[in-house]
Amino acid sequence: MNHLTTIVDLSHAFGSTDYVKGGGGNTSVKDDTTLWVKPSGTTLAGLTPDTFVAMSRTGINALYGVTPPTTPDAREALVKNMMADAVENDAGRPSVEAPLHNAFEATYVVHTHPALVNGMTCARDGEATCRRLFPDALWVEYIDPGYTLCMQVRDRMAQWRRDKGHDPALLVLKNHGIFIAADTADEIHALYARVMETLRAEYAAAGIGTTLAIAPAPPTCDDTERTIRALFGEDAAFLASSGPFGVAPGPITPDHLVYAKAFAFTEALTPEAAARYRDERGYAPKVIVTAERVYGIGTSRKNAELALEFAEDAALLLQLAEAFGGITYMSDAHREFIENWEVESYRAKQA
Repeated sequence: MNHLTTIVDLSHAFGSTDYVKGGGGNTSVKDDTTLWVKPSGTTLAGLTPDTFVAMSRTGINALYGVTPPTTPDAREALVKNMMADAVENDAGRPSVEAPLHNAFEATYVVHTHPALVNGMTCARDGEATCRRLFPDALWVEYIDPGYTLCMQVRDRMAQWRRDKGHDPALLVLKNHGIFIAADTADEIHALYARVMETLRAEYAAAGIGTTLAIAPAPPTCDDTERTIRALFGEDAAFLASSGPFGVAPGPITPDHLVYAKAFAFTEALTPEAAARYRDERGYAPKVIVTAERVYGIGTSRKNAELALEFAEDAALLLQLAEAFGGITYMSDAHREFIENWEVESYRAKQA
């Protein structure tokens, strides 16, 4: 079995909703000269050998040596252009985390955002819990994704190698997810199994369920749906809905921001409230909460379904984080970076 076939198999194995949702997560495989990485905005479950972006590792390595501009927009534009120059095929735009994948010494890298893991990474006591449960993990506080995250993690991994003689078995990122890297598929599977089983045991010991309780949905209310469409226009061309659940009152991870926005609309469905939301946020909501239902809205059916799916995922993280001291939200500065980042706008459009 060649490397590309193996990374496709790994991508499919970890492309289920237990590990990622929407276009979240990414995978890669490398040899001495080339990194093959998931294209931005695509799903792990849909990858084939031909869909991986082939990149020159020499081209990626050049990024590590540049002095970046000080402004975020100029810095990210430079990174985007350098990554584009390193692409060797026409499979699309590489994942923004390609430079971080390249920094691992291992052949295979699988990065996912499992709810079971993010119940810990998004919790107040997440770091202490991670150190207790996974002493072979490198924990990194929240850092804006992209170039800044790559460079800081690369430095810390280099220090880990100097101290211990090898890469960390796990890279755990606060309010983000987990990277697991190894030279064989069996090692990847074994490491993920250990992480997930360990965390399931922690939730069980804390008496916390690992599925979200959603109240039964009453019959669809056509009047409510007509009102939502009237208030939010083409942004609510499609609706997906479920029974009530405890919607998160703030942003938890970048994925939640991309697909469901930072804040749900929770006011009465009036023109004044809708206008107030748009004026305060600068955009229409993606999630609307009524007494009877929670709605995901969007310009396409998939877009609406993803908004609801990520609202449910965020609610599950609220529940799981109680095992480790309760939830922590992204700061306003980190939220605004994601909201204004061209990379994430591109990823949302791909969905």
